[in-house]
Amino acid sequence: MVLAILQGGSQEIGYGALYLYVGLFLLIVVGFVATTLAIARLIAPSRQSSKMKRMNYETGEMTVTDPWRPFPVRYYVFALLFLIFDVEAAFLYPWAVVYRDLGLYGFVEMVIFVLILGIGLAYAWKKGALKWV
Repeated sequence: MVLAILQGGSQEIGYGALYLYVGLFLLIVVGFVATTLAIARLIAPSRQSSKMKRMNYETGEMTVTDPWRPFPVRYYVFALLFLIFDVEAAFLYPWAVVYRDLGLYGFVEMVIFVLILGIGLAYAWKKGALKWV
């Protein structure tokens, strides 16, 4: 049996009752989501929009090529490299804050971390991944 505190007092509740609470909660959540989706479907406008409403509005310019064509891989590689070195900066700041508490061990660990990232940067530079065009 599981000891639970309900309304300021303690009483024993069986595992079956706990599963009942979880099941009831899941049923309420699913019901809420289904009801919200049904209401949204009922109040959403159903008529077709005009050609003017379907035009581009983000940049105001008509597309020249297919907007779903894939980007070259070099853009993704450049973005991933940016993300890696951005995360490095996010790790360096808290390390610098607690540097005195970490001592020599913390310093050596961070040197290893920066060396690994430096080797990765040198490799990306050698492969030409940092060239935008």
